[in-house]
Parts: sequence; C-alpha cells; structure tokens
Amino acid sequence: MDRLKQIESFVAVAAKGSLTAAAHAEGVAPAVIGRRIDALEARLGVKLLVRTTRRITLTHEGSAFLENCQRLLADLASAEASVSAGGVKASGHLRVTAPGGFGRRHVAPLVPRFLAEHPDVSLSLNLSDRVVDMVNEGFDCAVRVGDLPDSSLISVRLADNRRLCVAAPAYLKRAGVPKSPSDLMRHQCLTLSSDASQTRGWAFTVDGRLTHLRPGGRLDCSDGQVLHDWCLQGLGIAWRSTWEVEKEVADGTLQVVLADFAAPPNGIYAVFPHARHLPLRVRLWIDFLKHHYGDAAYWTAA
Repeated sequence: MDRLKQIESFVAVAAKGSLTAAAHAEGVAPAVIGRRIDALEARLGVKLLVRTTRRITLTHEGSAFLENCQRLLADLASAEASVSAGGVKASGHLRVTAPGGFGRRHVAPLVPRFLAEHPDVSLSLNLSDRVVDMVNEGFDCAVRVGDLPDSSLISVRLADNRRLCVAAPAYLKRAGVPKSPSDLMRHQCLTLSSDASQTRGWAFTVDGRLTHLRPGGRLDCSDGQVLHDWCLQGLGIAWRSTWEVEKEVADGTLQVVLADFAAPPNGIYAVFPHARHLPLRVRLWIDFLKHHYGDAAYWTAA
C-alpha cells in the first residue's frame, strides 16, 4: 500500500506542479506528500523531482518513470472498474475505422447498442476503403476484412469471411454457367479497381491448391456496393463476401457459381496498435464485436 501511495503522490505532484496542490487534492498536509516522494526516490535510488521554492520539475528519470506510473494506475483503475459492484464502467472517447461497405452494414448498426451499454463512452466512426495509418491518424481500433498485411499492429479474429462468385440468373441464362475458374476468362467479371483491394485477384481452390485469377470485363469500380448493384442488374459475375450477398442468394436474386472451387475463408479482424495498456473502452468494444460476429444467427438476421 505504501508503494502505491508513493506512486499516486508522485503522479499527482507531477500533474499539479506542486506538493501543496497535490496535498490539498488528497486532503493531507504537504509534508505527508513530501515524505512519500522522499521515500520513493530513496527506494529507487534516483532523483525524480527537482524542487525549488518556486516550482517542481521532473528529472529525465522522473519523466520516464511518470509515463509508466500513469499506465500502471490506469490499468489498476480499469481492473477495479471491470469487477466493481456496478459492473464494467468504461469511459472516454473511442475512435474506430472500418471499410465503407462492411462498416455501413455491420459496424454502424452496432454502435448505438454499444453506447447504450456504456453511457460514459463516446465514439467516432470513420468509414474508408483505404488502409488508414492507425498510429499516426490516432485511431484506437480498426475493423478489417480479408488477409492482413504484415505489420506491428495487434489483431483479433472476430469471424470468418467467405468469398463466393455470384451472378443474376438473367446473366447466367444469357452467358452460360462457368464450370471451372478458368471459364471466367470468357465472362464479364465485375472487379474492384482499387489498388488496395483484391491485389492478388480472385481466390479459388483448384486441385487442392489455392489459386488466384485476375478475370476481367467491361466494368470495374472502386466501390463494392456499385459492383453489387451491377451484379443484381445482370451485368456480370462478381466475387463477393457472404455478408454482402447472403440474403440475395437465399431469395434467388443471385445464384452462386463455382461453389466447389471456393477458397478457404479469410477473416474479419479487430486491429489495434498495442496489446499492452489497452484502454478498457477498446477492450470492451472488441469483446462486443466478437460476441455479435461470433454468433451465426447474427449474419442471417443482419
């Protein structure tokens, strides 16, 4: 307890700039705070603060130690909040980014539910199909769909993401049904034109091996929703995620082709910069998404 009090006093003095202000906030005499700081410095064997009659400044060692102490106290507060009698109590602002199409369908509708469970949290949602620089742009968490590039970011798999070739019955009646992935070269295929998307082409399993093809056609677009609409209009074959086309496949508006060649699913991930010192609001947001996306009934009802 004494060690924790020493750390709390050190952080308070650094934040308020004086022993007197820190003592007043805690309701003790300044001498009590001074003794705690002296004991902390003696135990560590370093000088943390330079005290003059006018002000208090941090030493180099004090600045480095302060950052670690702030994280320690924040983690302690989060741990206590997570088991408090009132339940989990997260607070603060959460900045989230997600791909446009997936974000509109499967992130934005969940935000009000999350905020209803955590009334002290506010949230900003950025929808963009570019891969944002989370650290430099200040995002706490990204939802990403598909294969993840190698990076220093930490990821949690939330659900599987299966891709299928689909087309409107009218197109297949007019152009024929492809029997193998190589047949796609004879078809009008609706492809994403974004440099950041499907860079390796469409994925299939052929003779037990993962194969990528780059089919073409008269139409491409950087927006997945436009490709979806074109597909419904019978303008070609599209390679889409099940979360985009499940309802249309169920009601017959779209028909799955080449199902026997479907590639293994990739993933839907929550990505964040650091595993250590993760704010409680970020942990709860990731757990919230995992709970919903991990329920098979969610995808049929969404």
